Order: sequence, then C-alpha cells, then structure tokens
Amino acid sequence: MDSSDTSGSAGGGQPTHSTFRELKPGGHKSGPALRSELSSLKNDLDSLVERSPGLSDEELAQAHARLMAKFSSVRSAARGIASEATRQINRGVETTTGYVKEKPMQSMAVAAGAGLLLGMLFRRR
Repeated sequence: MDSSDTSGSAGGGQPTHSTFRELKPGGHKSGPALRSELSSLKNDLDSLVERSPGLSDEELAQAHARLMAKFSSVRSAARGIASEATRQINRGVETTTGYVKEKPMQSMAVAAGAGLLLGMLFRRR
C-alpha cells in the first residue's frame, strides 16, 4: 500500500494519517474529506492488485484486513453525511411549514409569483 495507508508491519497495520480528519461538528466527515478517503481507498486497492502476485497469503490477509477497515470507515462516514443531509432537509421542511402556517397569504403570493416567473421562462423556450 502507499505511505498514506498504513505504517506496515512495524505499526501493527494502523493508519498513519488521521481517519477522522476534517470532521464536521457532529463528528462526521465533510464531503471533500470523504472524497479524499475514497480516492485513497481506490489507490490502495489498485496498488494491492498490482502487487498481489508477489505477496504471500499472510501479507494478502493483512492487506485485506487493512482495506476492509478503511472501507468500513468510508462507509460509516458516508452514512453520517447522508444522516446530516436528511436532518438538514427535515429542518428546512419544518421551517417552511412553519412560515406557511404563520403567513399563509404571503406564502400564496410568493408561490404565485414564482409560478408566474417560471411559466414565463419556460414559455420562451
């Protein structure tokens, strides 16, 4: 694997970089951090595929364990990001619903104006 993956047998197969870098306040990785982690996972897998013919069964098993641990971390981070997105969408829906309930006439006027504007834009095409 590349040097960003593990420290090899001397380090017991532990990552040399922080698995929890670029955390959001809720403890979840950000989108760019997740993309970086996925890219690293892909590079590690490509490297393993290239080197696999020369590796012993034990080395392959160790590499497999490291990759599965990294994959688990990425999967967990993706779930966290999806959970955060769901929470933000729900919060937006609740805010919008509250606004419409508080100001129904103003909400109708805004909706009618947006519909008129969209109708005019699509009619020109």
